[in-house]
Amino acid sequence: MAAAEAGGTGLTDLPGELLELILCCGVLSAADIGRVSCTCRRLREACQARGKVWRERFRLRKCLTWKYYAKKILYFLRQQNILKNLKAYLERPGDQLSFLEGAVLIDQYCNPLSDICLTSVQAQVDDITDKVRKALRTRNPRHPSLAPKAGEVLIVPDVEFQRQVLDAVNCVLYEQLKYKGNEMDYYNSLNSYIHQVLIRRTGIPISLSVLYLTIARQLGVRLEPVNFPSHFLLRWCQGKEGSTDIFDYMYIDAFGKGKQLTVKECEYLIGHHVTEEFYGVVTSKEVLQRMVGNLLNLGKRESTDQSYQLLRDSLDLYLAMYPDNVQHLMLQARLYFHLGIWPEKVLDILQHVQVLDPSQHGAVGYLVQHTLEHIERRKEEVGPEVKHRSDEKHKDICFSIGLVMKHKRYGYNCVIYGWDPTCMMGQEWIRNMNVHSLPHGPHQPFYNVLVEDGSCRYAAQENLEYNLEPNEIPHPDIGRYFSEFTGTHYLANAELEMRYPEDLELTCAAVQKIYSTVKE
Repeated sequence: MAAAEAGGTGLTDLPGELLELILCCGVLSAADIGRVSCTCRRLREACQARGKVWRERFRLRKCLTWKYYAKKILYFLRQQNILKNLKAYLERPGDQLSFLEGAVLIDQYCNPLSDICLTSVQAQVDDITDKVRKALRTRNPRHPSLAPKAGEVLIVPDVEFQRQVLDAVNCVLYEQLKYKGNEMDYYNSLNSYIHQVLIRRTGIPISLSVLYLTIARQLGVRLEPVNFPSHFLLRWCQGKEGSTDIFDYMYIDAFGKGKQLTVKECEYLIGHHVTEEFYGVVTSKEVLQRMVGNLLNLGKRESTDQSYQLLRDSLDLYLAMYPDNVQHLMLQARLYFHLGIWPEKVLDILQHVQVLDPSQHGAVGYLVQHTLEHIERRKEEVGPEVKHRSDEKHKDICFSIGLVMKHKRYGYNCVIYGWDPTCMMGQEWIRNMNVHSLPHGPHQPFYNVLVEDGSCRYAAQENLEYNLEPNEIPHPDIGRYFSEFTGTHYLANAELEMRYPEDLELTCAAVQKIYSTVKE
């Protein structure tokens, strides 16, 4: 400030970009930035909470563990808020429930850290609807869908006018914008998330049907959802409104580029005859139930961290809609028990199941007994096993915690977060993974690694080699084990360092040797 008083340029006289650059330098501590922000309004604005200075400050800290647990907390808090919104949504009268809003709520709950909001999704759907209007105008400039009255719900009663709307929807959605059913990667969970359907322009029958139905209704054609087995459909009334005769409807396959099907063609679609009840209209809640059911089935397909999380999320959603469903309550209890998490919650669920259905006492009793044993074992735990590289039994270990490696056979990049002197997996795993075909078999060190594709693997020492061009490993659990990426290796956080107290020194020595050799 003295320079300013003497007629020179003070800090506050600098351009905003230059001021931010100075404040973003790594020399200033968080306390320094706090004190600077208290100096004057100009500097307070430069140091605003959501601004570049604080974002850069947290980036420079590189505290991956803090970020990891902060994300966990944010994940939980956002999900609780979304569940509250879902329950409020379900309490509204059926005629006030938007299919699109329901799809967005499911999407938000399964992706709570993503920036997904109904306003944004609706705006994208509106944009498609505007394109359909434009296509409709070229075909019929006097179409009633082009001149909706303000404040009125648009309904086009004439079947021929409705047909023109659906033809325009098909033209825009499938020919211009190239939306299509994802036949090549049908069981990808992204197909179920409406914001991803809009980004990737592909999905499964139910997600594409929600999009198609929403566009058609905005243009005055009241399509209805049909919970057809194996392939979700929409129906379009050709006869008297509200008819109960299934032959008075055409059935629209949004997955099949909007193709209009007869009852017989619907049966050809799935390969067998079905009764009339499957052609009936379903409620918004039933549509959500089927969407969540699809995600549940995807979560059951694999035994990975991602699929377990999807299973947890979809169970939460299902039980928010049907809190007394014994089958899904038992599945939730078994899942938590299998993952070894939240044993107190498992007991609460089992107690609720016993009240709802006393006939479950056998399965409930078994889980209660083993959950109580788990709680007792947890009380007796003295802490994690500490592994010293200097122990004679660990003499064959070549690599250490934090090293970025490459798999010789599969080529993936990974980082080591644990090791064993020999393979500690059971015989079934050893047999399934064909470990005995390796030259050293299971009698060699094995390493727990976080892989760049988001998976966790257990790799034999002979299959790993140093990565001479190490990059950060984009794994969701990286902060669970490491505090920082240095550019060449990862630094273990306090918890991991306690388990492998001698590894840091060895990792630093290995890195120095590897990269000094590379430079030469």
